[in-house]
This record gives sequence, C-alpha cells and structure tokens, in this order.
Amino acid sequence: MKLHELRPAPGSTKEPKRKGRGTATGQGKTAGRGQKGQTSRSGGGVRPGFEGGQMPLHRRLPKRGFTNKFAKEYTELNIEVLNKFENGTEVTPELLKEAKIVKNVRDGIKILGEGTLTKSLTVKAHKFTKSAIEKIEAAGGKVEVI
Repeated sequence: MKLHELRPAPGSTKEPKRKGRGTATGQGKTAGRGQKGQTSRSGGGVRPGFEGGQMPLHRRLPKRGFTNKFAKEYTELNIEVLNKFENGTEVTPELLKEAKIVKNVRDGIKILGEGTLTKSLTVKAHKFTKSAIEKIEAAGGKVEVI
C-alpha cells in the first residue's frame, strides 16, 4: 500500500451539506440561518462568553490570588540525566543546551536530587537541592553555584 492509495473506511466520512444552492435542496435561500436577525447576517453573532447582556460567568466569579511578575522561573533538572556525560566533564547550562537536555534556560537551572549519579562531574548551575549536592559529592563530583 502506497500513500496515494490510502482511503478512509467506507461510511466513516460524509459529504458536507451544500448550503444555499437553490430552494429544491432544502438548505437553499436562507441556508439554514432562518429569516432575519443577528445570526442570519454574514459576520453576525455574539462574541465568545457573551450571555445576552447578563453579567457573564467570567465576571461573576471572584478573583483569587495573584501572580508575582518578579518571580524567577528555573528550569528544573534531575541528576540522573547527568549520567549522559563522561567522567570529569564540567556541566554548564550552555553544555546542557548543546546536548539538548534543556530546551531553554529561562532564569537559571535548578538541579534536583531525583535518581542516582554514577559519574564524577563538576556541575555548575544556579540552584541545587540538598539531596542533589549530597549525591553529586558522593559520586566524587563538585558543585558550583553560578
């Protein structure tokens, strides 16, 4: 079977209704839109969330909490992914990006202590958890905060 021979299963697709193609079709003249009014017009209708002038739900519900626009957003990384590197490697945010372990660095990299580390590495990052520091040093590596 080739790509140009692919067809949908019989009965799985229907032809679209051909609206506004003459009165004999049953969907002619007004094309299923009724007589007059806002929804019969082209471009007519109401915006999403409009409830006919009633106070819309998104305005009736109370606002809760707040977002700190100064909060730093760290890219989190478990130490088990660092096993990809060779012994004695200096792991930096640039190296992690090059190796496609991290897509973007954001405000910095935080190393978490999930998993085990078998390689002896020098890890340079912006933040570390206590368990990550313990595991890196137990494997014979070094931790450097940037």
